[in-house]
Amino acid sequence: MSSVADSAVIHPRAQIADSVEIGPYCVIGPHVTIEAGTRLENHVTVMGHTKIGRYNHFYPSVVIGGEPQDLSYRGSDTQVIIGDHNVFRESVTVNRATEKEDGITSIGNHCYFMACSHVAHDCRLGDRVIMANGTLLGGHVHVQDYATISGAVAIHHYTTIGRYSFVGGMSRVLHDVAPYMLVEGSPARPRCINLVALKRNDFPQDVVRALNEAYRLLYRSKVGLEHAREILRSDDRLLPQVNELLEFVQQQQGGRNGRGREMRRAA
Repeated sequence: MSSVADSAVIHPRAQIADSVEIGPYCVIGPHVTIEAGTRLENHVTVMGHTKIGRYNHFYPSVVIGGEPQDLSYRGSDTQVIIGDHNVFRESVTVNRATEKEDGITSIGNHCYFMACSHVAHDCRLGDRVIMANGTLLGGHVHVQDYATISGAVAIHHYTTIGRYSFVGGMSRVLHDVAPYMLVEGSPARPRCINLVALKRNDFPQDVVRALNEAYRLLYRSKVGLEHAREILRSDDRLLPQVNELLEFVQQQQGGRNGRGREMRRAA
C-alpha cells in the first residue's frame, strides 16, 4: 500500500504504484505516473504529463512537470520522463518540453540534483549526472552520462555536456563541453582532463595518457583537429575514448557558436 499524508492532494486519475510515499501538502496532477519505491517529502508538486520511475527521492518544494518557460508554448501535452534512483533536493525544478524537438524532457538513472538547480524544457540528461546547488540548464541542453556540473553554473541553450566531464563552479557555459574535459571560467574553457573522474571510474593508464595528449594537442598546442588526429594515430594513441573526443570536437566545430546542436534559424 502507498503511504499518503492526509493533506496531500492527489488527482483520482493519477497512477500511483504501491509502496510510493507521499508526504504532507504534496500535489499530484491527473496525468502523473509514479512507480514503486519513490518517496515525496512535503510540498512536492508533480504536474503535466509526467512519468516517474522507481526509487526516486523528492525533497521539499520540488516542482516537476511545470510548463516550459518558452513564449512559443501553447499548452500542448508534452512530457517529463524520469528514470530510477534519482535524488531531487530542495526546490529543484524540472520543466516539461516544448514541441520544438520530440516533446520530451528526460532524466536517466542515478542522477543527483542539489538544491535550487533547474532543468529546462527539452533537456536530455543521461545516467549518474550530478548538478550542484543553483545550477541552471537552458532549454534543449543535453548532458551525457557521468557528467558533473558544480554550483551556480549557467549553461546556454542547445549546449551539450560530454561524458565524464566536469564544469567548475560559477562558470558561464556558452560552448559544448567535450567528454573527459574539465572546464571553468566565464566563458568556460577547457583547463585539463577530468583526471578525478577517470581515476574514480578505473580508466586504464594508457587511456588517461592518450586523453591527456589529445587535450595538449587540441587546447594547448592548438595544432588543429586533423593534425592532432594524425599525431595521435602515429603514436598509437587513437584509442576509442580519444576517437570519441575528436568526433565530439568535430561536431562542435560544425555548429554555430561552438554548439553542435544549435538549431539554425531562417535569416
